[in-house]
Amino acid sequence: MGIATAAHAAATDTLTVDLAADTGAFRGGATGTLYGLSSEGVPSQAVLNGARVTNTSQRPPDGLQHPTGDALKVERSFFAGAGKDLYVYLQDMYPDWPYTAGTRPGDADGDGVWDYLPLLREAVEKVATRSARPKDYVFLPFNEPDGIWYQDWPTERDQFLADWSAAYRVIQEVWAAHGLGHARIGGPGDSRWHADRSADFLGYAQKNGQLPDVFIWHELGIDNLATFRGNFAAYRDLEKSLGVAAIPVNITEYALPRDMGAPGSLIQWLTMFEDVKADAQTAYWSYAGGLSDNISRTNGANGGWWMFKWYGDLAGSRTVKVTPPRPNTVATLQGIAARDAANDRTTVLFGGGANGVNLVLRNVTGSQVDVQVRAVRLNGAEGATGQPPVVLSTRATVTDGTVSVTVPNDNQHTAYQAIVTPVLPRREPVANPLVSSVEAETGTLVDATVFNRDDGWTQMASNRHDVGDFKKATSSITWQATVARTGTYRLSVLAGTNSLPGRHALFVDGGYHQLVRYPATLAWGYRGNADVTLRLTAGTHTFALKGSTDGVTALPNVDIAVDRFDLYDVTDSERTVYPVLQARLSGGAKLVDGAASLSGSGKATFFVAAAETGYHDLSVGYGTKNAAAIDVRADGRTLKMPASKSAGSWVSTARVFLPQGISEITVTAAAGAQLSSITTARAAAADSDQANVYRAQAESLPRAGTAAVASYPKSTGVFGSEDAGGTVSYVGFVGLGAGNTVTLNRPSSFGAGDYVLTVGAANAERSGSHSYNPQVVDRFIDVTEAGGGTTRGAVRTTYAWTNFWDKSIPVTTTTASGALTLGNATAYAPDLDTVSLARLVAGTPTTTAR
Repeated sequence: MGIATAAHAAATDTLTVDLAADTGAFRGGATGTLYGLSSEGVPSQAVLNGARVTNTSQRPPDGLQHPTGDALKVERSFFAGAGKDLYVYLQDMYPDWPYTAGTRPGDADGDGVWDYLPLLREAVEKVATRSARPKDYVFLPFNEPDGIWYQDWPTERDQFLADWSAAYRVIQEVWAAHGLGHARIGGPGDSRWHADRSADFLGYAQKNGQLPDVFIWHELGIDNLATFRGNFAAYRDLEKSLGVAAIPVNITEYALPRDMGAPGSLIQWLTMFEDVKADAQTAYWSYAGGLSDNISRTNGANGGWWMFKWYGDLAGSRTVKVTPPRPNTVATLQGIAARDAANDRTTVLFGGGANGVNLVLRNVTGSQVDVQVRAVRLNGAEGATGQPPVVLSTRATVTDGTVSVTVPNDNQHTAYQAIVTPVLPRREPVANPLVSSVEAETGTLVDATVFNRDDGWTQMASNRHDVGDFKKATSSITWQATVARTGTYRLSVLAGTNSLPGRHALFVDGGYHQLVRYPATLAWGYRGNADVTLRLTAGTHTFALKGSTDGVTALPNVDIAVDRFDLYDVTDSERTVYPVLQARLSGGAKLVDGAASLSGSGKATFFVAAAETGYHDLSVGYGTKNAAAIDVRADGRTLKMPASKSAGSWVSTARVFLPQGISEITVTAAAGAQLSSITTARAAAADSDQANVYRAQAESLPRAGTAAVASYPKSTGVFGSEDAGGTVSYVGFVGLGAGNTVTLNRPSSFGAGDYVLTVGAANAERSGSHSYNPQVVDRFIDVTEAGGGTTRGAVRTTYAWTNFWDKSIPVTTTTASGALTLGNATAYAPDLDTVSLARLVAGTPTTTAR
């Protein structure tokens, strides 16, 4: 993670930031996404809010190109976050790719109307009449017309321009009919920048009063990192030559699969778009609903998500000039810097090169500043990633208005966040629970092969290589790691399983230790993490992953691509501090002497990461000038913290059941408080306390209708809750009728209140086919309280029916003992392995002096 090796220690690149050179208000539109949302709740609201997605492109209502991603079905969650502009790919009304076999449709029924126009009208009409926010939509009548329907510009130019007029008129007619004023339309939508096509199009649209409201093209490739700024400048010059006022630009598809989830790649793209203040959307290469492969599961963060989050944290600031060592050069150090004057804070996001970084800031005021740097690395599309650790924390002297710090780095896929402030009462210390990280290809291999994963069209591997052909009982990888103290450690194996869960045997110091059970991922190159816990004594240990426990019989689905081995020290529980410098402040909240001053509606918002579902002690550190209460909410649900008794420094703590992945924590203090940080610490023992949690195997619960028990033997490699013989039993055929249900009868002590229902769920449904997009379908589970209400939970694809993931659903019961029935009246629910009901808060929250 950016710890420079001896070979790289002397090599550094300089990134210069000029705080006096203001380059404009932070735009924040470069983390848009194409089909990044698939359904209400996919991704989760906390994940969406944290990524601060301001623009997205989705399918038209009832469009047939993809089974999910309907604009009307995602608009509530999109606009509930940072959403501003919801784009619609109108040609996605068609089911085939490329549309109508790549040939422009004609007038097949001879009615004198081009066959595309009725479909277009239907889609726009549905948005006009069904959307709660129709004026926040942007319609795209054409997607990549240079490759679909209008490839030969010299012969098809006039047809495209006429068709643009026809589509433009229909959209405006629908809007006018409903009194909505001017409909926003984007175009032309070419697959790449074309100077000739753009000039013809813009001149024609200007002449006919049909200019697009957003000018659109795509930047899909590796070399585009070198050419985009030139393309953008050419477009602005074209506008000037025609006398057209500047039109906002959105690059509605950018980057390749290699860039997704890779922070060091993403920062290069974000830098380009933010520099020119253009919006941009990551391309849609795999499944819908995953922010273009920049999240983990439905509710988690990968390295790409943290890059999105850091970028979104800059909202409200102003960018300043950054000079990289080699601008417009692929795979080199690039960066964004922003000045938050109200809070006297400067943030620099940088990465993309393989050398150490000499970060130079000019025109800095004061004699000293504190600099705190965090690092986030490539961790696979499904690799769950906690808060990036502090890798550098220093007090730097300002000399002639200049500050320089050196950040060790040797990995172009790692990105960094540097926060520069006046001297603080307390800096965050350098702290990283990661004690060892070993690339799989550097281990000793038997019956396995090293593969290069850097072709642009596959997900990038850590260090560009992984180990595959791991097919035999005799296949193995052996490596060593040294730990400084005796304690408990978490080994996280980054690996891809090719759509099926699988298993390896872990040997420690020559002896068999335990199985490593891998959840399914989309493909071998689409990586996630499998974690095991072990006790280790201080010193050096030898680890081995093997294809069998006995060297004779291969484990099920053993052919797994292994990428990296990370060893974390969790002896003192998984405790994470989130200082206010990592919070988003709003409503008048302000940084003062390293604390967030809260009063009235002032709010601090944190995004915390849980490695596993269960109880965590959530502690809030703050000071008050008198007796006062703070309001703390976890994903919008109130945690009733006792008020402080007087002036002083306080810690308020609640034991909260958090879902695996990201939760949004907000803190307010109407009467005033100075907030310093929040902390989460795993409290795993509380998970087994029956006063807090009721657990059941789904097959043991009462069933009705078609709901039926089935099982998978251990030979399938199933990822789920096993019995003593290794079999996983589950309940399928839940839903598709109101009577097909599973019921959880609550313990009598579980009265009305806030709970979290967690199911072990599998969903591998697909609908239709596509040349490269897996046509996955989200499934929904409705939780209905007898005598109360119904809460819906969304379960995205888990890739395999044998792959059960936790899905946590917030449930607030209103009756003393009403049973909870799980079902779905209109479609199938996911298959269910386990069901648990946990109190949101275990025990009584406390407030104590610190």
